[in-house]
Amino acid sequence: SRWGVLVLAALLERSYRFSELRRTIGGVSEKMLAQTLQTLERDGFVHRDAKPVIPPRVDYSLTPLGAEAAEQVWALARWTERQVDAVQSAREAYDEARA
Repeated sequence: SRWGVLVLAALLERSYRFSELRRTIGGVSEKMLAQTLQTLERDGFVHRDAKPVIPPRVDYSLTPLGAEAAEQVWALARWTERQVDAVQSAREAYDEARA
């Protein structure tokens, strides 16, 4: 999912608390972030560390599987950035052929 990719990318840098992660990603609702984190945790990408303190503290970090996935996402993002000109040229050629 869109939010899952952004969560993985953010957590590649470091672990975050829920509110920090929400601010870092931006534009995601509390409900959507909670659902995304739960899905990523269920799938084995994210580790949820709830500390028994007052006030409660929960940190989210990547599992080894999550780190591997996040690195692949970053690799795809870097490749995409390098190929922007080629994609634009392909679009222009396609549009010209259809005109």
